[in-house]
Amino acid sequence: MTLTQLQYAVTIADTKSMNKAATELFVSQPALSGAVKELEEELATQIFIRSNKGIVVTTEGEEFLRYARQMVELGNLVEERFVNKTIAKKKFSVSMQHYSFAVEAFIELTKGFEVGEYELAVHETKTHEVIENVKNYRSEIGVIYKNDFNCKAIQKIIDESDLEFVELFDCSISVFLSKNHPLSGREKITTEELMDYPCLSFEQGDKNSFYFAEEVLSTLPYKQIIKADDRATMLNLMTGLNGYTLCSGIICQDLNGGMYTSIPLDTQDTMTIGYIKRKNIPLSLLGKKYIEILKRYK
Repeated sequence: MTLTQLQYAVTIADTKSMNKAATELFVSQPALSGAVKELEEELATQIFIRSNKGIVVTTEGEEFLRYARQMVELGNLVEERFVNKTIAKKKFSVSMQHYSFAVEAFIELTKGFEVGEYELAVHETKTHEVIENVKNYRSEIGVIYKNDFNCKAIQKIIDESDLEFVELFDCSISVFLSKNHPLSGREKITTEELMDYPCLSFEQGDKNSFYFAEEVLSTLPYKQIIKADDRATMLNLMTGLNGYTLCSGIICQDLNGGMYTSIPLDTQDTMTIGYIKRKNIPLSLLGKKYIEILKRYK
């Protein structure tokens, strides 16, 4: 098994076409097919199913490709640093549910570098995409929450994706709303008091299950529910419609502005903020630094 064969397999999986992969790799299709066949015979594993409709990755192939991508990435870094004699940029990517504190931590991480020294990425997105991004090596870390309700369902997906969940901290549940909201200023708010106001929730797309909801207590019988795709829209709905959402209570005024506040919800329920990473693979130096910044919000 060679690094070239691994690169071939990864490119075929990405393009889902033997012809497109051959063009991208600047090799003939027969040579590409032969190299992959030799790889599959050596591994005694079928990586791809070939059909008139294109290429399909097998279940065993998916597992193999997770490791192959890592080896190809490491190979590229070695070549960049020692063959091309270039100074490798610091690279790091994180995906997260819509948490302003996780974005703020990313900003603090970024401020530690000079211009041109890094290639960083942040993805504030849907719950299942956070997991998929870490699984598919698009992100090193994914920031999500678990609680008693979604724990089993989320952990099952994490385990099936060969990932692990690492707890950062537990926190009580708070109501996030505008300072002009009629309930603003209370010491605590009950769920009954919230029922006359729109509950705001982040849209989860095709995976719009209660288990994927970013807001805790998603199964309560809310009278009014409004779904939004991004945090800016959510804030506008809070101001314009007296909407609210349930969250960790960690407020970042530098990012959200001073027009919003969080008030403890009158409940015994809690949530656990944590991060997912690839199993048995240590974090990079930047990944470790990012996690240390996140821990300060405890």
